[in-house]
Amino acid sequence: MLNNQPMGFYQPATLVKDAQRHGLHFLPVDVTLSAWECTLEHSKGEWAVRLGFNYVRGMRKQTAEAIALARPFCSLDDLAARVPGIRKEELRILAEIGALNPLRQEHRRAALWEAERALRVAGPLFENLDSCNEAAPLTKMNAFERTRADYSGTGLTIGTHPISLYRPTFAKRGVVRAADLMKVPDGRWVRVAGCVICRQRPGTAKGFVFLSLEDETGIANAIVTPDLFEAYRLPLVQEPYLLVEGVLQNLQGTVPVKVQRVEAVRLSADTATRSHDFH
Repeated sequence: MLNNQPMGFYQPATLVKDAQRHGLHFLPVDVTLSAWECTLEHSKGEWAVRLGFNYVRGMRKQTAEAIALARPFCSLDDLAARVPGIRKEELRILAEIGALNPLRQEHRRAALWEAERALRVAGPLFENLDSCNEAAPLTKMNAFERTRADYSGTGLTIGTHPISLYRPTFAKRGVVRAADLMKVPDGRWVRVAGCVICRQRPGTAKGFVFLSLEDETGIANAIVTPDLFEAYRLPLVQEPYLLVEGVLQNLQGTVPVKVQRVEAVRLSADTATRSHDFH
């Protein structure tokens, strides 16, 4: 499925998170191992999906194939020298998403530092000067920055879901995780929050809108009446992250929330999954 996008109803970011919740394992883009497409790899006694260069935004297939042919590399400098057609932007994005870390890079910003140096023409006077032992002066990315870099560079993350980074704040506000809604009695007032992955307004639904909100535990469904949609039209249509509250309808194994209030959640739009809207 990942190698045949665009297709289907959900974006790759949602497919990956759902697969992870069901026990599947994923491995990041890695210049020492990745192919152009996603591949199956046996790692630590089990099979996992290795993300391919096809998910690196701005990466050309010819560059990916040149990297695969030139392997193995002993350093980032070695890669830059043996893949002369690689562009600065390609090497930078590989550094930002952690794909250069296996080349003895301590962290992503260290790889960024080395990538800039590796592509700088030193000239004959300094070409044999060894500067690889100089420590990068940049600090490591924190969890928020790594997640943002993953989404910016590949459109998804196999690491922490953006919502989980804000879970302590949501917990203080009484926001219920999607996976816990089944435990809440029917008719109870609840709050749920997540990344909007789907907005639907079927022609046969008499103006009702149906939302799917994804958090780190699963997907919560919400029902918006026509009047409420008009009252909250702007956030409901435009905001990538929403917090909604209303009455839970826990009936026959389904737990949609009949929304009474909508609030935009000001998380980084760079970490949002592109939603499937009104198709």
